[in-house]
Amino acid sequence: MRLKNKVAVITGAAEGIGKATATLFAEEGAKVIILDKQMLGSNVADEIVDLGGTATFIKTDISQEEEVKQAMTNIEREYGRIDILVNNAAVFVLKGLDATVEEWHQSLNVNIIGTSLCTRYASEVMKKHGGGSIVNLGSISSFIAQPEFLPYSTTKAAIVNMTRCMALELAPYGIRVNCVCPGTIRTQAIDRHLANIGITEEQFLAQEAPLHILNRIGKPQEVAFAILFLASEEASFITATSLMVDGGYIAR
Repeated sequence: MRLKNKVAVITGAAEGIGKATATLFAEEGAKVIILDKQMLGSNVADEIVDLGGTATFIKTDISQEEEVKQAMTNIEREYGRIDILVNNAAVFVLKGLDATVEEWHQSLNVNIIGTSLCTRYASEVMKKHGGGSIVNLGSISSFIAQPEFLPYSTTKAAIVNMTRCMALELAPYGIRVNCVCPGTIRTQAIDRHLANIGITEEQFLAQEAPLHILNRIGKPQEVAFAILFLASEEASFITATSLMVDGGYIAR
């Protein structure tokens, strides 16, 4: 098992990439703690336990400093340490210049401030116990411009440089910080988006699949395997990097 007895905190794991990552980490022997403001995260923890894994759910709004601080304190008290943090939680606002101030605040508070808060308080625990690994979630939108993706692309671009800054600051403490940047991945968030804009699955796939040179969109599990690699000791000499898991999207 690649993560045997490691204590792994994963944000936004109620569904999609976060859920796939939590499930995979548990299969690899990690003790998984799910932080999510959706109570669905509790169901994911229950599913992991039913499969023989170890998982706990803590209802947390990562944009709220006191909630994050308390969650990390409780995790250290319960498990003794934090070995891995996966900053997966994100707000998916698809707007251009017409994005409202509230939508900008939502994007900034979760995607940037939430990532920073979780990293701050998890790394404080990691420093006490010899280091750890942090994996942030960027996107192809970190690198390319897309119409009506202004808040999302802006915050995801910031995540890439935040990763490098965090890696520089935390390297002396034995903490690695990396970023995974997925292409289009079939998740519940995508399904909700399609329903909102009235596009069928067939229309969506016909539009999105050819943008990836592998001519298909990705699965949450495929991103989870990349996160697992960077979180594990197999990536012990890798830090401050962004790994594309995009089916060759940005090669075009």
